[in-house]
Amino acid sequence: MVVDELDIKIISLLQKNARLSYREIARELNVAVGTVYNRIKRLEEEGVIKGYAPVLDYEKLGFGLTALIGIKAQGRKIAEIERKIAEKTRAMMVYDITGEFDIFVIAKFKDREDMNRFVKWLLSLDGVEKTNTSVAMQVVKEEPRLALED
Repeated sequence: MVVDELDIKIISLLQKNARLSYREIARELNVAVGTVYNRIKRLEEEGVIKGYAPVLDYEKLGFGLTALIGIKAQGRKIAEIERKIAEKTRAMMVYDITGEFDIFVIAKFKDREDMNRFVKWLLSLDGVEKTNTSVAMQVVKEEPRLALED
């Protein structure tokens, strides 16, 4: 699929405010409403746009603890472990990585006890050899959206 400059502009507007109407986007970009509708539909069908969600302040929702967890796992079990972790609601991001660890997880928790349960669950998974958990002392930047235009 080819994503052109107009697609990027549409996506950028939706990233700033996913509640914009087709009409508002068309007006902003000086294109026809039908063009915006067709472009967004195609981007959704091709999986470029996977969904729409509000950007939340998790701390205000009671999830004030952010943990970054490195996991060393047995090679043949890595994909299965990643799938199990990805199913957990506390895991926000799960990465298959290179380096000292095989898997890296960014997760949110209500408190230390909540985090402790999760880490102990990780350690109970078949194939997990060790974990290394770091707790974020302060969140300096947490932006789930990547700016596509400068």
